[in-house]
Amino acid sequence: MQDSLFPDTDPPPESPPPPARKRGAKVQPAAQDPALRELAAALPPTLRLGTSSWTYAGWIGTVWDQEYSDPMLSRHGLGAYVQHPLFRTVSLDRAFYRPLDIGQYGAYASQVPEDFRFVVKAPSLVADAQVRDESGRGLQMNPQFLDPALALRSFVEPATEGLGRKLGALVFQLSPLPGHLLLRMPELVDGLYGLLRALPRTQGVAVAVEVRDREWLTPDFVAALKATGTSYCMGLHAKMPRIDEQLPILRQLWPGPLVCRWNLNPLHGAFGYENAARLYEPYDRLQDPDPGTRQALARLIAGVTGKGQPAYVTVSNKAEGSAPLSVQALAEAVRAVGETGGPAVAARRDMGNTT
Repeated sequence: MQDSLFPDTDPPPESPPPPARKRGAKVQPAAQDPALRELAAALPPTLRLGTSSWTYAGWIGTVWDQEYSDPMLSRHGLGAYVQHPLFRTVSLDRAFYRPLDIGQYGAYASQVPEDFRFVVKAPSLVADAQVRDESGRGLQMNPQFLDPALALRSFVEPATEGLGRKLGALVFQLSPLPGHLLLRMPELVDGLYGLLRALPRTQGVAVAVEVRDREWLTPDFVAALKATGTSYCMGLHAKMPRIDEQLPILRQLWPGPLVCRWNLNPLHGAFGYENAARLYEPYDRLQDPDPGTRQALARLIAGVTGKGQPAYVTVSNKAEGSAPLSVQALAEAVRAVGETGGPAVAARRDMGNTT
């Protein structure tokens, strides 16, 4: 797919070499094929596609014009990222590891156009039941898990004020639970309900919950989301059921926005995230295409956006090997659904439309 977008044609002999980049120059975007802009124009206007973060040096030729260091991309890459025709959102995953303040959010907002929207993950301070070391191993229980006051102070308020109109979705990604807590799901659902009930709501901003244990997926969990006007974040991860098995939850919460994070190819198993990272680096090509997930997701997007609802879909490098190329393939699948019409009608019926 990458070859067709960026053909390896030799320049004329008389063409001069590109000018040397000046020291300290900012990140520059890759040149984009006009076909990519045509693809973007064919997508539903309420669909926002993007990636999980943007600090990946291997995206040369798809997002960046050349290789840059991770620190350079972290500081200056967002302005180049948003020039990709298909990217209208990004998952701000950094916020999960350490809370960001209003100024940091505001700095991100200043780098993107008015029509861009951020998907922001809640800090692990409130979204993880355990305090973990750098390897992810749980060290002790987290007494601030699902704390409403902390969620407001460390996440909702600074993100809302700092990003302003450029905030699209607030996502509470609840990390995998230790075994003994899986036996206390009613208590945890009550705690989640208390958190969600305490959150203020801003027009045009989705609040969503993503889980990494299927034990959460109970009628009481769905009822807590519905009672608080919260979306279910479709987490496409090897620890979770496949997309078709999660659809009943979306139907029960319909109508509402779609928030989806395509995280990890099921080939790697429930605990294969680090293995996928090692195999797929530098994330410059699709290594394990997952057409089944892609087609199911395209059908879901068609159903949601076909009724005028917004859809925020972000993709990780660990989904297929290269998030930008996965986004492109997904966009092509969405366009194909729109052109044929039949799957889109079926998708709207899946989401509860009877017309």
